[in-house]
Amino acid sequence: MADKFVGTPIKATTHVNQNEDLIFEKSSSGKKGYRLAQLDVPAIDAASLLGAAVRTDDLGAMPELSEIEIIRHFTRLSTWNYAIDLGMYPLGSCTMKYNPRINEAVARLEGLAEAHPYQPESLSQGALGIMKLLSDCLIEITGMDTITLQPAAGAHGEFTGILLARAYHQSLGNPRTKVLIPDSAHGTNPATAAVCGYQVANLKSNAQGMVDLAELERMVDGDVAALMLTNPSTIGVFESDIHKIADILHAKGALLYMDGANMNALCGKTRPGDFGADVMHLNLHKTFSTPHGGGGPGSGPVACKKILEPFLPTPVVKTNPDGSLGLDYNRPQSVGRVRAWYGNFGMFIRALAYILANGPDGLRQTTEDAVLNANYIRAKLEGTFDLPYKSPSLHEVVFSDKLQAKNGVKTGDMGKRLIDYGFHAYTVSFPLVVNGAMMIEPTESESREELDLLIDALKQIAREAEENPELVQNAPHSTRLQRLDETTAARKPILRWKAPVASTQLTPDSAAKEW
Repeated sequence: MADKFVGTPIKATTHVNQNEDLIFEKSSSGKKGYRLAQLDVPAIDAASLLGAAVRTDDLGAMPELSEIEIIRHFTRLSTWNYAIDLGMYPLGSCTMKYNPRINEAVARLEGLAEAHPYQPESLSQGALGIMKLLSDCLIEITGMDTITLQPAAGAHGEFTGILLARAYHQSLGNPRTKVLIPDSAHGTNPATAAVCGYQVANLKSNAQGMVDLAELERMVDGDVAALMLTNPSTIGVFESDIHKIADILHAKGALLYMDGANMNALCGKTRPGDFGADVMHLNLHKTFSTPHGGGGPGSGPVACKKILEPFLPTPVVKTNPDGSLGLDYNRPQSVGRVRAWYGNFGMFIRALAYILANGPDGLRQTTEDAVLNANYIRAKLEGTFDLPYKSPSLHEVVFSDKLQAKNGVKTGDMGKRLIDYGFHAYTVSFPLVVNGAMMIEPTESESREELDLLIDALKQIAREAEENPELVQNAPHSTRLQRLDETTAARKPILRWKAPVASTQLTPDSAAKEW
C-alpha cells in the first residue's frame, strides 16, 4: 500500500483483522459460553406453562461458541467501526460533532437515568425541572415563545411543526393545501409536507443559491400554508433576505417554517424568532452535541410563536400555583401526542449539560469556531475543487467534482478514496442543486492540525484524479472489503443469515452456499 500514499501525510492503517466469519459460521455443536448451576426446583414444561403461546416452529440453529470466541469476535468487529472518538467526520449537513463526556456522566446519574415515566409528579420534580429549564434555554436561543420537547428526531420535529401549522389554518376555517419548499432544502422537508397531506410546490433558487424573492412572491397565494425554509441552506448560505421572505408569507396569511437543522451556524449570533420564523425544529445532536445516529436516540424539539401554542402536543410542562411543576393534559386544540412519554429524556439532560457548561458566550464561540473551520477549508481547497456558489459560507462548504469529472472521477469515487486516508467520507451528491456535490462540514470540534490533514488528503486525491484516475475510481484500497456493488446491495439486501438446508452443522462452506 505504501506506493498509493506518496507525498502526503496519512492516518490510515490496514485493519489488523482482514477477515471475520459470521458468528454462525464460527459455531460448533456443543460449545457454551456459560455454565448454569444445577436446577434445584422442579422443571416445568414450556407447553404447560405457556399453553397455546408456545412456539413450535423451527427457530433455526443458534450459534454455539465459547466465551473467549464470543469476546474476540465482537471485539474484532468493533475495530472496523468508525466513530467520532477515532477521527473526524466531514459529513456536511449531518454535523457530527464531539459528544462531551460530562454530558454522558450527568445523563447516567442514578436518579435521572432510572427515572420511570409513570412516577408521580411529586417524585419527578427534578426531571420536570430539567425539561422546564431546557425549554426556557431553547426558547431564549431561538427567540420563540414556547416549545415542545416531544419529537424524537429532526424529521419528526418537521412533522410536528407542520401539524401545528395545519391545525392553525384549520382553526381559522382555511385549511389550505400547499407547502412551498426550496430546491436547496433538506430532503425530509417535501416528505414531511406530503405525509401531512399537503401538495408540495418546488421553489427554485437564484444564482446565489438563495430564495428567489420574485418567484416566491408569484407562488404565494391564499392556498399556501407555509414555506419550509432551511436557513442557513444546505449549501451553507444564510438567507440575507429572510425578513422580506417572512413579510411576503405573512402578507398572504402563510407561515414561515424554519428547518433548524443548521442552527449550529446561528446559535448565539441571531434568533429565528427575531427574523420572522413562526415555527422551527432543532436537532439536539447537531447544535447541542447529543449523540447522533446509532449513539442516539435523537431529539427534535419544536419551538413556535404564541399563535401556535394552543396546538402543541400534549402534555406540556406547567408551573402549578404552589410553585411545583406538573404536566398539563387539558389542551383541547392540541394536535395530540407525537411521542410516547415525554420525549427522549436522556437527550434533554445531555443538551442542557452542554448549554450550561458553555453559557451564552461559549455557545457563541462554538458557532464562530464552526464557521471559521468551514471557511478555512473553503479557502484552502478553492481552486483544487470547483466552488459552484461564491456566496459567503457559514458552517459548511459545498464543492463539486466538475474539475475531476473531466477525467472520469466523480464525487463518490473521491469520497471512497478519502477512506484510505483515514477519514470518513464527506457527504456525497447532496445538495441536489449542485451536480457532483462534495459537502464538507468540519464542526467546531476539529483542530487546525486535523483540518490540515483532511485538506492535504483531499489535495492528494485531486492530484491522483489527474495523474492516476483508476486508483481513485477503484477506491477504497485499505479497507477489509473494497469497492462494493452498491446497486445490488440496495436492491437485493441479505438481511439475515439462514442455516443451510438439511444440516444443523454450520460450516463456512455451507454458509457460503446459502449466501
